Amino acid sequence: MKAFAIGTELCAQIAAEAHTAYPRECCGLIEGVREGEAVRATTLHPTSNIAEAQDRFEIDPREQFRLMREGRDVVGCYHSHPNGRAAPSARDAEYAFAGDFIWLIAGATDSLAAYVWDGARFMSVAMTRDGRSRAP
Repeated sequence: MKAFAIGTELCAQIAAEAHTAYPRECCGLIEGVREGEAVRATTLHPTSNIAEAQDRFEIDPREQFRLMREGRDVVGCYHSHPNGRAAPSARDAEYAFAGDFIWLIAGATDSLAAYVWDGARFMSVAMTRDGRSRAP
């Protein structure tokens, strides 16, 4: 995967969720469209953070399975690092899996960055903000 596009309103939604969840991490799933080597986010699905620790996130797998049963194309997940950078943490790497799955991370200063896991490490993905995405 070479590129990820997300609408400015979806970026604002993630920032609002991160502020609301503070000091915990917010998290959710990204529905989107695959366009060759690129992915475009179309909808965000906020999820409960079921992690016990305040500085971690864990999406309830039932929420992802429900979306997939509904025929939605879950192309990635997002979460915040309330006191950190918009970069994968060592904990993120522990739970990552290979594939064309976007990891969108919101930093403490409302910055956003996209990554994919290549089986050994996170690789940065070029991210653009477009106007074609929509909020739920």
